[in-house]
Amino acid sequence: MTIRTGAVADAEAVLALWSEGATVASPTDDADGITRLLAHSPNALILAEVEGELVGSVIVGWDGWRATMYRLVVAPSARRQGIATRLVDEGEQWLREQGARRFHLIVDIDEQPALAFWRSVGYTETPQHRLVKTLRR
Repeated sequence: MTIRTGAVADAEAVLALWSEGATVASPTDDADGITRLLAHSPNALILAEVEGELVGSVIVGWDGWRATMYRLVVAPSARRQGIATRLVDEGEQWLREQGARRFHLIVDIDEQPALAFWRSVGYTETPQHRLVKTLRR
């Protein structure tokens, strides 16, 4: 397995991975969103490849206060091989190097396998509610 930083040229493959492997779509799941992400934070998209095939992704963010992870996705055919754990480890390492001391992520409440995964790598749930506002262009 190869772990590498994603690039704008990877956008279509990443979107295909997310379409295949993610259960909850996001309004920002488009090439423009990936392009903006990488323009703002070139190291934010971490990808996993096996024999040249994209099999996993995670987006990491650091705003100087709190670290975040988004879009941890592993292709269904490549699951249960440690890819998600490796992506999280890589993301956490990069975020620690930036100075992060607290990590934050979002998991849909109905996604029990995802919740179980995140618990297994040391994350705990909080009693907080998530509030969002999607801006229309």
